[in-house]
Amino acid sequence: MILIVDFGSQTTHLIGRRIREMGVAVKIIPAGLISEKLLDSKITKGIILSGGPASVYEHSAPKVNKNIFYKNIPVLGICYGLQLIAYLLGGKVISGKKEFGHAELLISDSDNLFIDLPRKLDVWVSHGDEVVKIPTGFRTIASTVKVKNAVIADFKRKIFGVQFHPEVHHTPQGRKILENFVIGICGEKAKDAKTKIEHIIKALKSEIKKERAVCALSGGIDSAVSAVFAQKAIGSHLTCFYVDTGFMRLGETEEIVSTFKKHFKLNLKVIYAEDIFLEKLKGVVDPEKKRRIIGETFIRIFEEHAKKIGAKFLVQGTIYPDVIESRGTKHASKIKTHHNVGGLPEKHGFKIIEPLRMFYKDEVREFAKKLGFPKEMIFRHVFPGPGLAVRIIGEVTSRKLEILRKADAIVVSEIKKAGFYDKVWMAFAVFTGIKTTGVVGDSRKYGETIAIRVIESKDTMTANWVRLPYNLLAQIANRITAEAPEVVRVVYDITTKPPGTMEWE
Repeated sequence: MILIVDFGSQTTHLIGRRIREMGVAVKIIPAGLISEKLLDSKITKGIILSGGPASVYEHSAPKVNKNIFYKNIPVLGICYGLQLIAYLLGGKVISGKKEFGHAELLISDSDNLFIDLPRKLDVWVSHGDEVVKIPTGFRTIASTVKVKNAVIADFKRKIFGVQFHPEVHHTPQGRKILENFVIGICGEKAKDAKTKIEHIIKALKSEIKKERAVCALSGGIDSAVSAVFAQKAIGSHLTCFYVDTGFMRLGETEEIVSTFKKHFKLNLKVIYAEDIFLEKLKGVVDPEKKRRIIGETFIRIFEEHAKKIGAKFLVQGTIYPDVIESRGTKHASKIKTHHNVGGLPEKHGFKIIEPLRMFYKDEVREFAKKLGFPKEMIFRHVFPGPGLAVRIIGEVTSRKLEILRKADAIVVSEIKKAGFYDKVWMAFAVFTGIKTTGVVGDSRKYGETIAIRVIESKDTMTANWVRLPYNLLAQIANRITAEAPEVVRVVYDITTKPPGTMEWE
């Protein structure tokens, strides 16, 4: 396993991502939470110190105990991590020339970290501090025009520091650099999806033992894979609940129940709770409050039914982007609450189990392939846990849900017909809550506005809007205004992520 110590960089998760792509296990923990158990070289084969916004010479800056450098475990410091290595081991760090963007790295020693790489590399930098004196036992092995000690190394102790970000796509050879550290220096061995699956199931068996567990099925791939993992781990001790909140897409509940009965032998119970959720959301317009109410209502319904079977564990399909957006790491900024992460109330009657918490969507889909999921389920578009409730701006009502369901079904239908469904990440409609003037027949009409959002993404951390043909957009707009007469205007969302998020709320 590679241990990543998080100092608050916005790209810490990408370090883990790149390493998992190699088939190597990763654990990300906040600075200050490193236990002696994790510093056992039999468990941890390498340590990576992430970047971060602080300056190491500030009293309040996050740090680690320098005994980690004496555990016979290779260490790689990235940006802030490099500066921390230098600072803790007797070097000097000052506020230097700010660098942001591309830089040319000139390598003087291509062994170890830069093996099989050219002597000049394009790298991406983002820093304001600089190491001006390196610690005893270290050598400078690469520089940029502005930074002399851009890469330092203590070959004897296998400690390295780089003043750039190998984890980002803007450093073209970054993956190879990380691979040289993880595979070459740390001696880790790649594990395929099958091995990861076996490890997850083994961990679930160890955690749940012979207790009873419930699984929250949403109909999406994340919760479905989590459920199958749990079933393989504890068998009949698992009961799956599908809560129909009333916020599902057109015909979705019937389709989900049919799919699970056909392909999986899960103990599935359906709970119809639309009236309960709508009552709880009366008058609520704030998106964060909506998510929290949905999360709390969801868990209370689960508690009520789980008590009847004596379940102690709740298995959820939380994936890593959910954790990041809900501020799941100490120094990260909160973007939005996910109902299966920060949206759950603090007091509930379960121990939460999240077997996919450290994985991305495409990794989950790879697991699904190995588990024999049908293709249409694996590549079904992502749908938020709170459902259509977070695609309605403002108060959620039965009327708005009915309009949105029609519009959303039209978007998906036309996208499929045009051959775009399998090429895009998400395609959906949003009830904007904005009324505008339209003309129906010869009369003026003050009606609703629907927004269409179609995006492409690899891992949900970033996304770009899809350039759909104008005739396809026109067909979608024409159908929506004809088949949902309450709608008089359709707009297309051309916002990337960032600055936008995948969903409007």
